[in-house]
Amino acid sequence: MQFQQLLYFVAVAETRHFTRAAEEVHVSQPSLSQQIRALEKELGAELFSRARGNITLTDAGEALLPLARRILADADTARIEVQELAQLRRGRIRLGATPSVCTGLLPEILRAFHDRHPGIQLLIEEGGSHDLVRELARGALDLALVVLPLPSPSPALTTVELLREDLVVVSSPRARRRLGESVRIADLQGERLVMFRHGYDLRELTVAACRAAGFEPEFAVEGGEMDAVLGFVRAGLGVAVVPRMVAERSGSDLRVTRLSQPSLHRTIALAHRSDVAPPRAARELQRMLLAGGG
Repeated sequence: MQFQQLLYFVAVAETRHFTRAAEEVHVSQPSLSQQIRALEKELGAELFSRARGNITLTDAGEALLPLARRILADADTARIEVQELAQLRRGRIRLGATPSVCTGLLPEILRAFHDRHPGIQLLIEEGGSHDLVRELARGALDLALVVLPLPSPSPALTTVELLREDLVVVSSPRARRRLGESVRIADLQGERLVMFRHGYDLRELTVAACRAAGFEPEFAVEGGEMDAVLGFVRAGLGVAVVPRMVAERSGSDLRVTRLSQPSLHRTIALAHRSDVAPPRAARELQRMLLAGGG
């Protein structure tokens, strides 16, 4: 009994027509008929009744049909499993992330993923959540690490909360005003801030918090990416509000002060399209991110 014979048998059983079945499985009708006859001969029973041109299943055909469907389904499952294993040996993942996440969260997890799957190419796109959501929606990314809440909630995206991270104030040890162990957002009134470029979630969070505290923030310099902002703070141009994870990895040449009453935090989520399943390799990276790298 050959796999193709079962495929042809199921096609005829479902269409009840030899010519249409042949068209569905892309073979000539004589070839299909020949294979069905060979299968019947091997089994020692007719599978179809062909009386007056009407094609119906015999008792033997009725008994074989669910078994044949199961065999074909198992073969398809095996094919998919093998393809997915192959996808973990080669391929690519297009991952979007905000720059601060790239600096703080991703390096160790990406290293662990690369150690396990060295054949997978990792393509990283940095951007604000606005840009990343747009790239996900148009299919340019497989996964993205974004800040919640999304700038414009979309039912086409699935998000899973990954971590909730405190924001802190970083300053230069050489700054004229020494910040204590903790400050309130209101205490930043009169401080010159080093501010991120437009499109950064941190910019919007910081400006909104200052305005909620009753003042308009004053910028010493604005428009930088994460590394530039930290460099300007080290040079003593001003202070900046950054994620704790970034601050703790920035070295001893920055003073870190926690925010209190109220504290500021941000929520990082893993997002992907709801209507398209990520590739197998991307799902493996997703699993590692949700497990914290394990």
